[in-house]
Amino acid sequence: MDKEPFNAQPNDSTDVPQGQQELAQEIENQFDLKKEIMEWIQAIVIALVIAFVIRTFFFTMIRVDGQSMEPTLHHNDRLIVTKFMYKPKQGDIIILRPPMHKDTPYVKRIIALPGQEVNIDFENKIVYVDGVPLDEPYIAEPTATKGDIDFPVVVPEDTVFVLGDNRNRSRDSRFSDVGMIPFDSIIGKATIRLWPLKDFGSIYK
Repeated sequence: MDKEPFNAQPNDSTDVPQGQQELAQEIENQFDLKKEIMEWIQAIVIALVIAFVIRTFFFTMIRVDGQSMEPTLHHNDRLIVTKFMYKPKQGDIIILRPPMHKDTPYVKRIIALPGQEVNIDFENKIVYVDGVPLDEPYIAEPTATKGDIDFPVVVPEDTVFVLGDNRNRSRDSRFSDVGMIPFDSIIGKATIRLWPLKDFGSIYK
């Protein structure tokens, strides 16, 4: 009597015990979870590095503290400050750290550049740069407050002379503890007001 030929079939998943299937699935799930976590960690690290580079070399955000730049800027205004390849220009509003107050960022306006002469006539409340009176529609009131620096002064190389727009309530280059600001003490140029929203936009009119 002929016998039916025996055909060997490869084992499929139904031949694997249920417990082993569950264990294999659990291991696979754990592997997928670890892979996803690693991908998230890599994405976060890359984002932090990019943020650090942007903040260090391109721009940052600062909060105005005090009233020395009124009426242009106000206490608690939030500003975007650009850093990349910044070259100081007369009239720019800058963020700086005076050499004698390195832990405190100041916000001031550049009045004069290296080689320019600054003179302030406190009697008539007029600021002169190279003998020419400045047209200053941005100030709160005429410049009447004296510091402890004698005028006229010539701005040294690689420094700027700065004043606050709120002239009689500002600690600036009229005072020796602030003085002329070295280029390497300038953080950057303030450009855009982010907050409050009603004043969003350029701070230069």
